[in-house]
Amino acid sequence: MPSRLSTLPWPEIFVYWLLSLGSHFYSFYQLHKFSKEHEAGLQKEFQLENGLFKGFKRDPSDFEWSFWTEWAKKSLLWTLVGHGVLSRLAAIFHPKLKVLALTVFDFLAASSLLGFKGVGVLLLQLSVAFSVAQLRKPPLAWIANLLLLSTIHIQPLRHIQRGWYSTEEEYYLLLFSVAVCGLRFISFSLEHCWSPLECGRVAQLFWLFSYTFYHPFFYNGPIITFKAYAEQMRKSADENSRQESVFGYVLVRSARVILWWILAEYMIHVMYMHSIHSNETYIEMLPPWALGGLALALVQFFYVKYLVLFGLPSMLATLDGLVPPKLPRCVSIMHSFTGMWRHFDEGLYRWLIRYIYVPLGGSRHGPLSKVFSTGVAFAFVCFWHGGQDYLRYWALMNWAGVLVENAIRSLFGSSRLHYVVEQNFSLATRRRCAALLCAFSTAMLILSNLVFLGGTHMGRIFWKRVFVQGWSTVAPPMLAFLYCFAQVGLERTSSPL
Repeated sequence: MPSRLSTLPWPEIFVYWLLSLGSHFYSFYQLHKFSKEHEAGLQKEFQLENGLFKGFKRDPSDFEWSFWTEWAKKSLLWTLVGHGVLSRLAAIFHPKLKVLALTVFDFLAASSLLGFKGVGVLLLQLSVAFSVAQLRKPPLAWIANLLLLSTIHIQPLRHIQRGWYSTEEEYYLLLFSVAVCGLRFISFSLEHCWSPLECGRVAQLFWLFSYTFYHPFFYNGPIITFKAYAEQMRKSADENSRQESVFGYVLVRSARVILWWILAEYMIHVMYMHSIHSNETYIEMLPPWALGGLALALVQFFYVKYLVLFGLPSMLATLDGLVPPKLPRCVSIMHSFTGMWRHFDEGLYRWLIRYIYVPLGGSRHGPLSKVFSTGVAFAFVCFWHGGQDYLRYWALMNWAGVLVENAIRSLFGSSRLHYVVEQNFSLATRRRCAALLCAFSTAMLILSNLVFLGGTHMGRIFWKRVFVQGWSTVAPPMLAFLYCFAQVGLERTSSPL
């Protein structure tokens, strides 16, 4: 598609905004209405909780939200606050000791939650990763770290580790920690192979230890590379440029996180989307508008959830002198697979580009190299998330989506076709054509996200009801509204596919 986008007349843009917002609210209302009509059945099957407000029930079926909410109440919120307070005190009174003080505190915080045996697992893996990295052989580093990551899938070992804890939640916290730390071990190993820190091995081990147990990012991310962490933390120990504005910054960012949390809680009080998508019968019963509301509610809740889960850690990291990845971009203005991967979890995207895509050749060695590098990146993401069947379908759909978008971009970027388009179509017409293509891309993107969030049954039923049974009644208006979403997204981002 052309790189330049025309500014459309404001009445036309206003209509796109109006239809986009209107379709969101109306579909959410229809899903809310369906939720209330079937509240008794959902209560019986999924045990809806008493709501935070009188007269409302709360849908606790989203495991990730319930899991992190409970851990925040128990201890995580307080240890994160402790990290932030210690960071500011150290920055004011003794900046040179800030990294050491935070590292000790972060390790003790991890030990208090994971226990001696859980932290022992991470220390053992850290030792293996550090030792193998000293050989400075990237293939060997990859093999060793992939073996370490695969330990979370070994059933006998999982059974042993489960026996260390009295609750499933404590065990899952260890699994999440091992998975996220695995990315850090790979980052350190490859960075050390390419360009090791200019310091002794004891200092290198200290920086790996500090990077691994950095508390704001320890359990769930976001992800930053070892190179960025070491450089930025070293710099922050030598200067302190945010002291005067810290209070205002913390107040504003904390207020934003609280508002996102309230919005997430409001969504699971008025729309029981997680309970509904767990039962095929309910999905089949949904009216078309409510079905669209279910799809939008699932992806929007996932977006708001990660604004909360990444928002507070990113705020603390910024106070520490780090530059965390940008927070996820609103999924309603995402109109391509490529854009979703670049802007939803920017830290993971950068990690994949730096350690998988570029080393394997990327786009430097032709189309086949690009296809292969992209495929390996998605295969790794699938493996890292658990490798279940629905994740394989999701990864395959995203791989295909990115390849198709790249092919279309290359097609319209060719000199001959580019000349024909420029001679025969105005900039406004080209933008409308780009939005139309984006509407189809967005439909497939939503489908892939439903597979990721709801499983293969959710994707299968959505495909059947929209594109098979509803090809003449449901699909056309859906694509029309997605066209409006795409126009709003293009207006906000000023970039095509």
